Amino acid sequence: METRRGRFDPRKAFSEVPTTVKWLIYLSSFGSVSYGYLFILIPGYLVEPEIGLTGADVGLLLGVIGLTFALLAIPIGILVDRKGRKWLLVAGMMGTSPPLFVFALTQEMSHLLLASVAMGAVEVAFMTTWNALIADLTSQEKRPAAFALSFVVGTITFGLGFALPGLFPWLETATGWSSYSVHMGTLMLLGGLSFVSAVGMWLLLRDLREEVHQGARVIKRESLRLLVKFSGINSLIGLGAGFIIPLIPTWLFLKFGVGDNYSGPLLMLSSVAMGLAAFASSPLARKHGIVLAIVMTQSLSTVFMFSLAFADMAILAAALYLVRAALMNMGIPLLDAYLMGIVNKEERGVASAVNAVVWRLPNSATAIVGGILLSQGSYSLPFFLATACYAVGIALFYYFFRDVKPVS
Repeated sequence: METRRGRFDPRKAFSEVPTTVKWLIYLSSFGSVSYGYLFILIPGYLVEPEIGLTGADVGLLLGVIGLTFALLAIPIGILVDRKGRKWLLVAGMMGTSPPLFVFALTQEMSHLLLASVAMGAVEVAFMTTWNALIADLTSQEKRPAAFALSFVVGTITFGLGFALPGLFPWLETATGWSSYSVHMGTLMLLGGLSFVSAVGMWLLLRDLREEVHQGARVIKRESLRLLVKFSGINSLIGLGAGFIIPLIPTWLFLKFGVGDNYSGPLLMLSSVAMGLAAFASSPLARKHGIVLAIVMTQSLSTVFMFSLAFADMAILAAALYLVRAALMNMGIPLLDAYLMGIVNKEERGVASAVNAVVWRLPNSATAIVGGILLSQGSYSLPFFLATACYAVGIALFYYFFRDVKPVS
């Protein structure tokens, strides 16, 4: 929101977001903390000698989560467009707890793979309903602010999950507990909190009346044409990101000897930087247009992605990664709002699902490849591969969508 002097006022940035949407976003934060912690525990802690998984094992666990998501997302997206979104969202939030408990109670690879399948299904429930529900509850004018608030809260709380291992050395000293006990006890605690937040979300949404479309086509031809282009380009970004982004803690550990008690806080700082950067996304879109704003921020980010391949000190790598994360993800709420505006209202669930699938499927495959490359000591090649995919994807996005305006 602009002040009387024409300057952006962050205190009023989200005043236009409906109250129900705000509370929905705040309640989701407990699940974000849990998810963030799990995604530092898998690549950052499970490779330490205390557990002893390899980089390839970690890549496989992350890949299974993504592949499960890819298999389930489109049929679930169709279902939520026809049957409603709120109940699946609540069920997904409640389903976060069981796989967290599995990771806390065993390190048998077969059990961890099953828990990873469950986490993929939980992510489907969230991703196929979240953007569509926010879009349904907001007007086109208020939607960028709502998606920006969702992104700010989500990234910062996700980052809090990343940061938790930074407290563990102090906690171990104060209590006398082992590192293993602290890591796994935290999983149990977060599993309980995630269930409580799901109950709060059910109370918030139980009286919401949704508009469903029982006999509607899955997606109309005009929307399909745009969705194929949008999602196809997004798949290139997912392909590139998978080579290294989910494996950053593994890369830091293998190349620089940095454990999760340092890489976790670093990822927390990156999430905070991403969240703060999102404050500027709406004003940037108003000034330059939503498509150009996305292209500007993600192009600059790609430069920093490339430079990470040449980082020879952990502190330099951390600084470059923070800038890359902030710039790349400044455009995410704009991309979400843009996609929800170029398809029809009754198609938003399946559009979210299709877009997420074509991002996660190649992302999951290249996470496995990236884990193997890191295990073999190839610490620069994943960044070169990621940079190439990003550059092509961003250029194609501008070429195809520079003149396409949101309509719904």
